Amino acid sequence: MSAAQAPVKFALRHSQERGQANHGWLKTFHTFSFADYFDPAHSDFGSLRVINEDRVEPKTGFGTHGHREFEIFSYVVSGELQHNDSMGNMEVLKRGDLQMTSTGTGIRHSEMTHGDKQVHFLQIWSKPSQSRLPPTYYTRHFSDTEKKDNWVRIVAPVNAPGVSSEREAPGPAPVHSPLTLYASLISPGASLSHVLADAPANRRAYIHVVQTSGYNTKESKGAAVSVAGTGAGEAVLREGDGLYVTAAPGQELKVSNVGEGVAEVLLFELD
Repeated sequence: MSAAQAPVKFALRHSQERGQANHGWLKTFHTFSFADYFDPAHSDFGSLRVINEDRVEPKTGFGTHGHREFEIFSYVVSGELQHNDSMGNMEVLKRGDLQMTSTGTGIRHSEMTHGDKQVHFLQIWSKPSQSRLPPTYYTRHFSDTEKKDNWVRIVAPVNAPGVSSEREAPGPAPVHSPLTLYASLISPGASLSHVLADAPANRRAYIHVVQTSGYNTKESKGAAVSVAGTGAGEAVLREGDGLYVTAAPGQELKVSNVGEGVAEVLLFELD
Protein backbone atom coordinates (compact mmCIF):
# COMPACT_ATOMS: atom_id res chain seq x y z
CA MET A 1 0.00 0.00 0.00
CA SER A 2 1.47 3.38 -1.01
CA ALA A 3 1.68 6.35 1.38
CA ALA A 4 -1.17 8.04 -0.47
CA GLN A 5 -3.33 4.92 0.06
CA ALA A 6 -2.39 4.31 3.71
CA PRO A 7 -5.42 4.58 5.97
CA VAL A 8 -6.26 7.75 7.86
CA LYS A 9 -6.95 7.39 11.59
CA PHE A 10 -9.61 9.44 13.40
CA ALA A 11 -10.21 9.97 17.13
CA LEU A 12 -13.26 12.06 18.01
CA ARG A 13 -13.14 14.55 20.90
CA HIS A 14 -16.71 15.34 21.98
CA SER A 15 -17.43 18.89 23.13
CA GLN A 16 -18.90 17.86 26.49
CA GLU A 17 -15.81 15.77 27.26
CA ARG A 18 -13.56 18.82 27.16
CA GLY A 19 -12.40 20.41 30.39
CA GLN A 20 -14.83 23.15 31.32
CA ALA A 21 -15.37 25.82 33.95
CA ASN A 22 -17.96 28.50 34.62
CA HIS A 23 -16.46 31.29 36.73
CA GLY A 24 -19.37 33.67 36.14
CA TRP A 25 -17.26 36.25 34.34
CA LEU A 26 -15.66 33.48 32.24
CA LYS A 27 -17.20 30.42 30.64
CA THR A 28 -14.49 28.25 29.16
CA PHE A 29 -13.76 24.90 27.53
CA HIS A 30 -10.30 23.30 27.38
CA THR A 31 -9.45 20.84 24.60
CA PHE A 32 -6.12 20.09 26.32
CA SER A 33 -5.03 20.02 29.97
CA PHE A 34 -5.14 23.57 31.30
CA ALA A 35 -5.46 25.30 34.71
CA ASP A 36 -7.38 22.92 37.04
CA TYR A 37 -8.20 20.48 34.23
CA PHE A 38 -5.72 17.66 33.69
CA ASP A 39 -6.07 14.66 31.42
CA PRO A 40 -2.85 12.91 30.31
CA ALA A 41 -4.66 11.62 27.21
CA HIS A 42 -5.29 15.23 26.10
CA SER A 43 -2.24 17.30 27.00
CA ASP A 44 -0.96 18.34 23.59
CA PHE A 45 -0.87 17.28 19.94
CA GLY A 46 2.38 17.89 18.15
CA SER A 47 3.30 21.52 18.82
CA LEU A 48 -0.34 22.38 19.61
CA ARG A 49 -0.67 22.89 23.37
CA VAL A 50 -3.88 24.85 24.09
CA ILE A 51 -7.28 25.35 22.47
CA ASN A 52 -9.50 27.20 24.92
CA GLU A 53 -12.94 28.33 23.76
CA ASP A 54 -13.64 31.32 26.00
CA ARG A 55 -16.64 33.55 26.61
CA VAL A 56 -15.83 36.60 28.72
CA GLU A 57 -18.51 38.88 30.18
CA PRO A 58 -18.45 42.69 29.67
CA LYS A 59 -16.09 44.78 31.80
CA THR A 60 -14.05 41.72 32.79
CA GLY A 61 -11.20 39.68 31.38
CA PHE A 62 -7.74 38.33 31.96
CA GLY A 63 -5.78 40.95 33.92
CA THR A 64 -2.10 41.61 33.36
CA HIS A 65 -0.04 38.43 33.68
CA GLY A 66 3.14 36.98 32.24
CA HIS A 67 4.09 34.28 29.73
CA ARG A 68 7.28 32.97 28.20
CA GLU A 69 8.29 30.34 25.64
CA PHE A 70 4.84 30.00 24.05
CA GLU A 71 3.21 31.42 20.95
CA ILE A 72 -0.29 32.57 21.82
CA PHE A 73 -2.93 33.57 19.31
CA SER A 74 -6.52 34.69 19.70
CA TYR A 75 -9.23 34.03 17.10
CA VAL A 76 -12.20 36.34 17.69
CA VAL A 77 -15.64 34.85 16.99
CA SER A 78 -17.89 37.64 18.31
CA GLY A 79 -17.71 40.74 20.47
CA GLU A 80 -14.58 42.83 20.99
CA LEU A 81 -11.36 41.94 22.80
CA GLN A 82 -8.85 44.53 24.01
CA HIS A 83 -5.20 43.45 24.07
CA ASN A 84 -2.51 45.36 26.00
CA ASP A 85 1.07 44.18 26.52
CA SER A 86 4.45 45.13 27.93
CA MET A 87 5.80 45.77 24.40
CA GLY A 88 3.46 48.77 24.15
CA ASN A 89 0.85 47.17 21.92
CA MET A 90 -2.80 48.11 22.44
CA GLU A 91 -5.43 46.81 20.07
CA VAL A 92 -9.18 46.19 20.00
CA LEU A 93 -9.89 42.99 18.10
CA LYS A 94 -13.21 42.19 16.44
CA ARG A 95 -14.75 39.31 14.51
CA GLY A 96 -12.36 38.12 11.84
CA ASP A 97 -9.32 39.46 13.66
CA LEU A 98 -6.44 37.26 14.76
CA GLN A 99 -3.59 38.36 16.98
CA MET A 100 -0.46 36.34 17.67
CA THR A 101 2.06 36.98 20.43
CA SER A 102 5.34 35.13 20.36
CA THR A 103 6.18 35.41 24.06
CA GLY A 104 9.79 34.21 23.74
CA THR A 105 11.93 35.44 26.61
CA GLY A 106 8.87 36.88 28.35
CA ILE A 107 6.02 39.38 28.05
CA ARG A 108 3.16 40.60 30.22
CA HIS A 109 -0.27 41.17 28.71
CA SER A 110 -3.98 41.51 29.42
CA GLU A 111 -7.00 40.41 27.38
CA MET A 112 -10.19 42.25 28.39
CA THR A 113 -13.67 42.61 27.00
CA HIS A 114 -14.10 45.89 25.13
CA GLY A 115 -17.60 47.39 25.03
CA ASP A 116 -20.82 46.16 26.60
CA LYS A 117 -21.14 42.74 24.94
CA GLN A 118 -19.67 39.35 25.77
CA VAL A 119 -16.59 38.41 23.75
CA HIS A 120 -16.28 34.87 22.38
CA PHE A 121 -12.83 33.87 21.20
CA LEU A 122 -10.48 30.92 20.90
CA GLN A 123 -7.20 31.14 22.76
CA ILE A 124 -4.62 28.91 21.09
CA TRP A 125 -1.05 28.13 22.17
CA SER A 126 1.75 26.38 20.34
CA LYS A 127 5.23 25.40 21.48
CA PRO A 128 7.96 27.10 19.40
CA SER A 129 10.75 25.06 17.90
CA GLN A 130 13.31 27.54 19.28
CA SER A 131 13.73 28.87 22.81
CA ARG A 132 14.58 32.41 23.92
CA LEU A 133 13.10 34.11 20.87
CA PRO A 134 12.61 37.89 21.09
CA PRO A 135 8.97 38.73 21.95
CA THR A 136 6.95 39.82 18.91
CA TYR A 137 3.34 40.72 18.15
CA TYR A 138 1.28 40.36 14.95
CA THR A 139 -2.30 41.05 13.90
CA ARG A 140 -4.21 39.85 10.85
CA HIS A 141 -7.79 40.18 9.58
CA PHE A 142 -9.77 37.60 7.59
CA SER A 143 -13.29 38.45 6.45
CA ASP A 144 -16.29 36.13 6.46
CA THR A 145 -16.45 36.60 2.70
CA GLU A 146 -12.99 35.17 2.05
CA LYS A 147 -13.61 32.28 4.47
CA LYS A 148 -16.94 31.29 2.88
CA ASP A 149 -16.53 27.76 1.47
CA ASN A 150 -12.78 28.22 1.31
CA TRP A 151 -9.84 27.19 3.49
CA VAL A 152 -8.04 30.40 4.43
CA ARG A 153 -4.53 29.99 5.82
CA ILE A 154 -4.48 32.23 8.90
CA VAL A 155 -1.35 31.01 10.72
CA ALA A 156 1.74 29.42 9.14
CA PRO A 157 5.41 28.77 9.94
CA VAL A 158 7.51 31.91 9.77
CA ASN A 159 9.56 30.70 6.77
CA ALA A 160 6.61 29.36 4.76
CA PRO A 161 5.83 30.96 1.37
CA GLY A 162 3.63 34.05 1.58
CA VAL A 163 4.26 34.69 5.29
CA SER A 164 5.24 38.23 6.27
CA SER A 165 7.06 39.14 9.48
CA GLU A 166 5.45 42.61 9.47
CA ARG A 167 3.29 43.48 12.49
CA GLU A 168 0.26 43.98 10.22
CA ALA A 169 0.16 42.45 6.75
CA PRO A 170 -2.00 40.36 4.43
CA GLY A 171 -1.78 36.59 4.72
CA PRO A 172 -1.14 34.33 7.69
CA ALA A 173 0.43 35.30 10.99
CA PRO A 174 3.91 33.79 11.43
CA VAL A 175 4.54 31.12 14.06
CA HIS A 176 7.86 29.52 15.06
CA SER A 177 6.47 25.99 15.15
CA PRO A 178 5.51 23.40 12.51
CA LEU A 179 1.84 24.37 12.61
CA THR A 180 -0.48 25.72 9.91
CA LEU A 181 -4.02 26.83 10.75
CA TYR A 182 -6.87 27.16 8.25
CA ALA A 183 -10.31 28.65 8.86
CA SER A 184 -13.52 28.30 6.88
CA LEU A 185 -17.23 29.08 6.99
CA ILE A 186 -18.79 26.07 5.27
CA SER A 187 -22.29 26.50 3.86
CA PRO A 188 -24.99 23.82 4.22
CA GLY A 189 -24.46 21.16 1.55
CA ALA A 190 -20.96 22.40 0.67
CA SER A 191 -17.79 20.28 0.86
CA LEU A 192 -14.12 21.24 1.09
CA SER A 193 -11.08 19.07 0.53
CA HIS A 194 -7.71 19.50 2.18
CA VAL A 195 -4.62 17.60 1.06
CA LEU A 196 -2.04 17.12 3.79
CA ALA A 197 1.48 18.26 2.98
CA ASP A 198 3.71 15.84 1.08
CA ALA A 199 6.25 15.77 3.90
CA PRO A 200 8.88 13.13 4.74
CA ALA A 201 7.01 11.96 7.86
CA ASN A 202 3.42 11.20 8.77
CA ARG A 203 1.09 14.15 9.21
CA ARG A 204 -1.27 15.15 11.99
CA ALA A 205 -4.31 17.37 11.92
CA TYR A 206 -6.86 18.61 14.42
CA ILE A 207 -10.28 19.81 13.26
CA HIS A 208 -12.44 21.96 15.56
CA VAL A 209 -16.01 23.15 14.99
CA VAL A 210 -16.55 26.50 16.70
CA GLN A 211 -19.50 26.64 19.13
CA THR A 212 -21.24 29.60 17.47
CA SER A 213 -24.88 28.90 18.43
CA GLY A 214 -24.32 29.54 22.15
CA TYR A 215 -22.71 28.21 25.31
CA ASN A 216 -23.60 24.55 25.80
CA THR A 217 -22.00 22.15 28.29
CA LYS A 218 -24.09 19.15 27.26
CA GLU A 219 -24.14 17.01 24.12
CA SER A 220 -23.12 18.97 21.05
CA LYS A 221 -25.74 20.57 18.84
CA GLY A 222 -25.88 23.28 16.19
CA ALA A 223 -23.87 23.12 12.98
CA ALA A 224 -22.64 19.70 11.84
CA VAL A 225 -19.87 18.55 9.52
CA SER A 226 -18.67 15.15 8.39
CA VAL A 227 -14.98 14.41 7.87
CA ALA A 228 -13.92 11.59 5.56
CA GLY A 229 -10.51 10.06 4.87
CA THR A 230 -9.21 6.90 3.22
CA GLY A 231 -9.77 3.90 5.49
CA ALA A 232 -11.15 5.98 8.36
CA GLY A 233 -14.77 6.05 7.28
CA GLU A 234 -16.65 9.17 8.27
CA ALA A 235 -16.76 11.14 11.52
CA VAL A 236 -19.55 13.61 12.28
CA LEU A 237 -18.72 16.66 14.38
CA ARG A 238 -21.07 19.21 15.86
CA GLU A 239 -20.28 22.53 17.51
CA GLY A 240 -17.48 22.27 20.05
CA ASP A 241 -16.41 18.84 18.84
CA GLY A 242 -12.89 18.15 17.65
CA LEU A 243 -11.19 15.42 15.66
CA TYR A 244 -7.64 14.09 15.95
CA VAL A 245 -6.31 12.95 12.57
CA THR A 246 -3.15 10.98 11.78
CA ALA A 247 -2.29 10.15 8.19
CA ALA A 248 0.43 9.57 5.66
CA PRO A 249 1.75 12.59 3.74
CA GLY A 250 -0.37 13.64 0.78
CA GLN A 251 -3.61 12.17 2.11
CA GLU A 252 -6.86 13.99 1.39
CA LEU A 253 -9.46 14.98 3.98
CA LYS A 254 -12.98 15.89 2.90
CA VAL A 255 -15.04 18.13 5.19
CA SER A 256 -18.75 18.43 4.34
CA ASN A 257 -21.48 20.48 5.98
CA VAL A 258 -24.24 17.98 6.78
CA GLY A 259 -26.31 20.31 8.97
CA GLU A 260 -28.71 23.18 8.40
CA GLY A 261 -26.51 26.13 9.40
CA VAL A 262 -23.13 27.54 8.45
CA ALA A 263 -20.29 25.70 10.20
CA GLU A 264 -17.24 27.65 11.35
CA VAL A 265 -14.35 25.20 11.18
CA LEU A 266 -10.67 25.41 12.12
CA LEU A 267 -8.19 22.92 10.69
CA PHE A 268 -4.72 22.63 12.21
CA GLU A 269 -2.06 20.77 10.24
CA LEU A 270 0.99 19.63 12.19
CA ASP A 271 4.17 17.62 11.78
